[in-house]
Amino acid sequence: MTTQTIAMNVAGFGFRRQATRESLEQALDQLIAEYGPIDQLAAARSMLPLVQALGSNLNILVIGVPDEALPSATTLTHSAYSLREKGTGSVAEAVALLAAGHGARLLGPRMVSDDRKATAAVATTAAQGVGL
Repeated sequence: MTTQTIAMNVAGFGFRRQATRESLEQALDQLIAEYGPIDQLAAARSMLPLVQALGSNLNILVIGVPDEALPSATTLTHSAYSLREKGTGSVAEAVALLAAGHGARLLGPRMVSDDRKATAAVATTAAQGVGL
């Protein structure tokens, strides 16, 4: 038997009320260009509808993360706005980490959409699997 590692890449989003699905798509496109395919999308539960629309359009599973969990994640970015509004340095980074689960790590800092209304970050976690 051999042991193989399966990585799961989860894209987390943060965005302003004025953001559109196109804002999120553009930020996601940046992540994919930098880090490769995304397996799941995630958002804080209070921000879920717009990300669910994107996930439905792309046929990608969307995970909702409890808003109250956001401050528990250690982020690479420290936005004063995000700290004030959600208690975390980056909503996108926190959501990605929390949705990816225990042992997850960010692949890099959040990326900002061209219209500056959305951010996206990707976290990965490797699950150990046993194969023959």
